[in-house]
Amino acid sequence: MQKNIVFIGRSLDGYIAGKNGELDWLDTIPNPEHNDMGYNQLMDEIEAIVMGRTTFETVCGFGGEWPFSKPVFVLSHSLDVVPEALMHQVRLLKGSPQEVLDQIHALGYFKLYIDGGKTIQHFLQEDLIDELRITTIPILLGGGIPLFGELSQSMEFEHLESKVFLGQIVQNCYKRKRK
Repeated sequence: MQKNIVFIGRSLDGYIAGKNGELDWLDTIPNPEHNDMGYNQLMDEIEAIVMGRTTFETVCGFGGEWPFSKPVFVLSHSLDVVPEALMHQVRLLKGSPQEVLDQIHALGYFKLYIDGGKTIQHFLQEDLIDELRITTIPILLGGGIPLFGELSQSMEFEHLESKVFLGQIVQNCYKRKRK
């Protein structure tokens, strides 16, 4: 069974990064026990990760060890190579979201975590997202990189569950309604 899951944090006003791409606001609520807010469960469910170039470069900029144990597919029309240290963990792909999925499925990966603003928007535009897991941080950024973009048609989702973490962070999970 194939499944494309979005798992992402956003501000109350719908941004996934600040005006200059900053992400520090994601940690505004103290998390002394390092609650993963469902991340490890997601990693157990998926077989691979699909992200855009900007998200890939952001993760690389964090420094330290590569944070993913699953194969990562990076969508980019401008990158030609990945850092040598990541050559066995990261693969570059080009094409439309459906073409990319066809390539990934041919490699045997069907349960995917879709990450990155433009990547999520493109997959939504082609109706290729099956589940949304959106974690809302109680902050208004007033601008930045939006989670959602324009769609050619509305899309209905069914609410699966809501969870509250750290007494303030709300995670809503939705499944795409298909006819």
